[in-house]
Amino acid sequence: MRTAALVAAGSLLLTTPAPASPSTSTSTSEARGTAVAAARAASEGIDFGPCTEEQELPPTVECGTLSVPLDYARPDGERIRLTVSRSRATGKDPATGRAVPRQGSLVNNPGGPGVSGMYFPMLGVVPGWKRLAAAYDLVGYAPRGVGRSAPLSCTDPATFHQGPAPAPTHPTAAVKRERAARAAAYARGCAERAGDALQHYTSPNNARDLDVLRAALGETRLTFLGSSYGTYVGALYATLFPSHVRRMVFDSAVNPAPERIWYRNGLARSAAFEDRWADFRAWAARHHAAYGLGDTARKVGDSYDVVRERLAREPAGGKVGPAQLHASMLKAAYYDDHWPQRAHALSAYLKGDPAPLVEQAEEQPETAAEAENTRAVYLAVQCNDAPWPTDFAVWDRDNTRLARRAPFGTWDTVWTNLPCASWPAPRQRPLDVRAGAGELPPTLILAAERDAATPYDGALELHRRLAGAALVTERDAGSHGLAGGANACVNAHLTAYLLEGRVPGRRASCAPHPAPAPRA
Repeated sequence: MRTAALVAAGSLLLTTPAPASPSTSTSTSEARGTAVAAARAASEGIDFGPCTEEQELPPTVECGTLSVPLDYARPDGERIRLTVSRSRATGKDPATGRAVPRQGSLVNNPGGPGVSGMYFPMLGVVPGWKRLAAAYDLVGYAPRGVGRSAPLSCTDPATFHQGPAPAPTHPTAAVKRERAARAAAYARGCAERAGDALQHYTSPNNARDLDVLRAALGETRLTFLGSSYGTYVGALYATLFPSHVRRMVFDSAVNPAPERIWYRNGLARSAAFEDRWADFRAWAARHHAAYGLGDTARKVGDSYDVVRERLAREPAGGKVGPAQLHASMLKAAYYDDHWPQRAHALSAYLKGDPAPLVEQAEEQPETAAEAENTRAVYLAVQCNDAPWPTDFAVWDRDNTRLARRAPFGTWDTVWTNLPCASWPAPRQRPLDVRAGAGELPPTLILAAERDAATPYDGALELHRRLAGAALVTERDAGSHGLAGGANACVNAHLTAYLLEGRVPGRRASCAPHPAPAPRA
């Protein structure tokens, strides 16, 4: 079904079909369908072998495929194939060389939606992961729609990167109309390219796929590490299949409250990105001697605005405009180990050398197909998962108000999510994530207090909803994704849990990891 965009008196009204919620009978059918698919997968297993050259994985990693129903209410209907990767447990303690008992498979979902986990087994050679790789087969996979797993696309990837583009902090009515029309066109493209299959790319189906993967790996219970969006998949799994959980790590947790999925979580992210942007500016100001961007956070912000204004007049290298600059700087809000490179690029540009900025921010044509696939899956899952405002006036009101105090990421988030306003597939009602006392074994939540991508209140909410969960907090830090990262205290809790099943009571905290040192 196509969506009409009605422009009147400078405002835009987007009309869509009414949100739909799954009936009890449908949910029951999907539960039965998952059991059928899991039994079939347990019988068939996964035929692992060498990975193809296109998968760009080392010989230590083996690959296979997993068949899952497109629609779990019809398990004997159309099936799709998901790609899976694995490195086998080494069986030897990396420090002593002694034999280590195998504990099964550790399955990872790195987030997104739209991100592939096929590279996860490569972590087995990283020092911080070797003890886990001794005891576990490290298993990654590309969720449905991602990469080679029944890939989704909503537009021609050749047209996805548009080159230098503006990124106004406070867009005009004309810009809003143009972006809303573009978003509606992208949503139509998703429906035209995917057809009826589009409605089956959802978070609950991702959780069901995870249970089929568990069965195919020969595991009676799942050991799982989910990061970012992967924590929501894990939370749904724990709610749908509590008796199938062995150990589960939620790293940088999404707020799973049904009323927050997904529109209100987007608003919370925008507010948190403003705080994280302030952290970067304060750090750059402390290192004014190295970068010359200003000796206060305000002055660093002024330097950034000068770069944006110059790029709006003349894109760097003909490739990097304000939008590309902003996308590059958003990565610094995720990971503070990007701060030195980003500060150096801004500094060099202001001194007349645009090369570092172009290198970091230009859009690469060879990555366009992957980037468009990621965006298509991101939107399909989030738009299908929950009702979204269909009247642009609601988006405009909420985000205009928010942008007054959080201008850094607010409108970028709007443009990313706006196709959901005119989404042509039925919407679901989010599942009420919850587990009572005794329903789950102990689980582990890792969170940084100043994480912007998944604000800390998400970890607190998940902690409240899962009885027996332990929350480990990295204080006064904001990196996104803590497992195996720079904080030895966090990693000690992770290793103790996955290797021994030990959790630190209900709550524990770790001092922040050191801030990065300035470097070129």
